Amino acid sequence: MSPSARTPVVPPADSPPADADQPDTADLCLGALLQAFSEPLRQHIVRRLAVELEVGCGDIELPVTRATGSYHFRILRQAGWTHTRRIGRERYISLRSADIEERFPGLLPALLKAAEADEARRRGRSRG
Repeated sequence: MSPSARTPVVPPADSPPADADQPDTADLCLGALLQAFSEPLRQHIVRRLAVELEVGCGDIELPVTRATGSYHFRILRQAGWTHTRRIGRERYISLRSADIEERFPGLLPALLKAAEADEARRRGRSRG
């Protein structure tokens, strides 16, 4: 099933983080957000979360090993891009779009648009 065909799951607003290394909204740093977003695989994850709202860690297929995927999820979490919550043994990830918008208005839509344009340009070059 394609990512856009799935029904988005809305994470509970008061869900406690699964990991203590998720910064508070007031502590979000523009440099850390931009640095984390600079890697194409992490851009892919953020773009997917922007569409689906929340996904299980194992539901995002990545072209890397599980350990490398965990590394990228950790970078996004520590920079403040994502919120991770746990239900039993399962971990669910959501984009902290409201927090990012509160701290840096307009940043998320601008970066998503730029990442989409970059991806389209990369796809165009690989065909020709």
